[in-house]
Parts: sequence; C-alpha cells; structure tokens
Amino acid sequence: MHRTVEPLDAAALRAALTGAWAQVDVVDRTGSTNADLLAAAAAGAPDRTVLVAEHQEAGRGRLARTWVAPPGTGITVSVLLRPTGVPPARFAWLPLLTGLALLDSIRAVCDVPAGLKWPNDLLLGAGQRKAAGILAEVADAVRPAVVVGVGLNVAASPPDQPGATSLADEGAVVDRTRVLTTFLDRLAEREAQWRDGRGDAESARLRADYRAGCVTLGSEVRVELPGGAALHGIAEDVDRDGRLLILDAAGHRRAVAAGDVVHVRPSGS
Repeated sequence: MHRTVEPLDAAALRAALTGAWAQVDVVDRTGSTNADLLAAAAAGAPDRTVLVAEHQEAGRGRLARTWVAPPGTGITVSVLLRPTGVPPARFAWLPLLTGLALLDSIRAVCDVPAGLKWPNDLLLGAGQRKAAGILAEVADAVRPAVVVGVGLNVAASPPDQPGATSLADEGAVVDRTRVLTTFLDRLAEREAQWRDGRGDAESARLRADYRAGCVTLGSEVRVELPGGAALHGIAEDVDRDGRLLILDAAGHRRAVAAGDVVHVRPSGS
C-alpha cells in the first residue's frame, strides 16, 4: 500500500548538513543518482558531494540489476567520496560502513527490528525482508573516488520487488527528510573514522560494530559467486578486508569478497 508522503525539504537538508558534506543537491527526477555522480566525478566534482532524487527511473543494483521506486515513497541518494590516504584495496569497506550508517539511522528514528545482510542489504522486521540496497562503484581511477548509492523503502516498496518491505510496512511512520538527514550524518561520521584510520576497519571499530549488526553471521547460507558457482556453509565472520568467511560442510574455510547471499537458515533458528 502506498502512503501519502511529504516532499523532501531540500533547504532543511542543506541547513542540517552544513559542514559535513561539500554539496547537497536534490532533483525531482533522474535515471540513476549513481550514474549522475559518476559523470560528475569525471568532471571534477568535489569530495563529499551528495545527490538525492525524488524519483529514480533506472536505479542500479549489483550485477547490473535495475529497479524503479514509486515517486516520493523512498529515499534514493548517492554520495561521491574521494578518500585521500586510504589504499584502494580497502575501498571494499565502503559499502559495509554505509550499511552500518544506515542501520545506525534506522535505529535512531524508529524501533523496527533491523539488521544487515552481507554485503549490501538492510533487512527489516521479524521476517528479515529487504528494505534497502547499497551499490558502490569506483568513479575515477586517476584520482581515487567512489560513488556509493543507497535506495531505502520508506512509505512503500517497489512493485517489482514482491519480497521487499518498507519502514511503513513494518509499522514505522517517519519523515523522509529526518531519515535522510540522520543517515547522512551517521555516514559522514562513519566514513570520517574510517578515512582517519587510513581504511583500517579494526582501529575505527567498524569491524566490531558491523559484526554486531550483521544478521548473516551465524546463519547457514548459500553464496552465489561471480561466474555462476555457489558456496554453501555457515557464515562465521567478516575479516579485516570486509570479506565473508564461510565454513563449509567439509570443514574448509573460505573468504568471499563478492557474491549474492541467501540465508538458508537464519542465525539462531
């Protein structure tokens, strides 16, 4: 069910985020906020540029998936980061710390049960259904830059995602401007800690906090790997590089850097 929502308050966003972000733009409609910021990065857009769209017509997910959200029912936002001093090998933590910032913000604005599914989903409710996805893309190989996009279902979930949920579906009535402002505040804090530590997730406490919020850990999972292979086992941990550690039935432990995770049996079930 779609619920009536107020438009995002661009002036309130900019006022609340002054100092944390270099530039905050809100547009009525675009194809993909990630694609727009990738182009802006190539043209020299500054570090910590934010782009928000009320309606995204060709949202991009992992593995070239696309999705469309009903206008005004969710939050679609991308940020451009130029993490000077962080080795590119540690950029894999950016989608994870973004998910952690999103989890922080949801817990700050409502009491809906929430957790993270490695590597890039926010799950809500007792049924642990997907309410948000995250996509990180390298934007500039010469001047290291990454664009991180987030799509969060607030008042409704996309009609082409029947298994998804939203904050409203889980009983939370929240203001989108407040949710977005809270998220960008938390993201600025988490990313600054990570950047100050030169991308070391251990020293910035990101790894410990992520492990505490990740419902994948302890679950029996199937990981669909790039290229079509699959791995089955228990998700034991996330290592210092952000990789998921899987223990298979033969007792072999493997580190997975990328893949689609299916929770075969949730943690504690």
